Amino acid sequence: MSVAVRIEAVTKLFGPFPALRGVSLEVEPAELVALLGPSGSGKTTLLRVIAGLEEQNGGRVLFDDIESHRLSLRDRRIGFVFQHYALFRHMTVADNIAYGLKARPRRERPSSEAIRQRVGQLLDLVQLTGLEKRFPGQLSGGQRQRVALARALAIEPRVLLLDEPFGALDARVRKDLRQWLRDVHRRTGHTTLFVTHDQDEALELADRVAILNDGRIEQVGTPDDVYDKPATPFVCGFLGESNRIGVELAGGQAFLGDTPIFPATHNNGRGAADLFVRPQDVRMEPPGGQGLAGVVAAVRRHGAIRRAEVAVAGLARRLDVDLPSAIVPAIGETVGLKIVRATVFGPSA
Repeated sequence: MSVAVRIEAVTKLFGPFPALRGVSLEVEPAELVALLGPSGSGKTTLLRVIAGLEEQNGGRVLFDDIESHRLSLRDRRIGFVFQHYALFRHMTVADNIAYGLKARPRRERPSSEAIRQRVGQLLDLVQLTGLEKRFPGQLSGGQRQRVALARALAIEPRVLLLDEPFGALDARVRKDLRQWLRDVHRRTGHTTLFVTHDQDEALELADRVAILNDGRIEQVGTPDDVYDKPATPFVCGFLGESNRIGVELAGGQAFLGDTPIFPATHNNGRGAADLFVRPQDVRMEPPGGQGLAGVVAAVRRHGAIRRAEVAVAGLARRLDVDLPSAIVPAIGETVGLKIVRATVFGPSA
């Protein structure tokens, strides 16, 4: 049932405001792709254009080789899961799941027994067997979202679209449902696109991640690619956490003032550049060696580790440095800093 989805140079305007600016993306059959970006980046608009809920101003959306505008909403066979469930409160769980099947024209509608069996299979899939007679108000948020997914799957969609599917849930429930959704995807094999603002969610669930900014796609790649090999300064600054240091490139080195702080061996340009360094890629050392020196301004707990804020002469913002939990430098202590990995964006040769 899975199809390829191809988006070609899609634009979408809301009045004079361009929500999508020539977006192109290819999704393979049975692939799970996350649309990730800040608020207003265009990710939900793109999802709604694919679903046919919004009409683009330019470009094409194709399912396999068929342009979407040639297909009715029914023929597109889209399963759509909304952030706030959109369940019918007056219907039981079973009736909510069966709704799309019962709403079909009589000649296409399965028999009552076939619908009952389909609902039973989906209840088992989403781990809600035994709750079919309950109403949405009697369920937890996580259970309601599972019902919403089961309802979307009931029509045997060719494409499954999820708009912030866990956005209304608390952090613990979201984490529990991530692996569950990945398992469901492996078992069903639907071509799936989901919108999220949660970076951990995108990196954990998706086969590939498309990062949007201001109506454009900045980068598409595997979770490892977009995190470890960011294509633009926006991706580098948006994904994860980074220190941004203004440097000068010369002779294959990045300089802060007169101090070489990182070898820029892949960039032979000269002039101003930006060095992006993740907190885990800075090592704290005794002062007096090569590289940066600074003064510890703050230390705080950061999950399983500690994070130090180090004030460095010549930098307006303190550098974040991740430390093993056993290391607790004193406030006001002078330390050396060694950058072991960084990404440089600046002039090329």
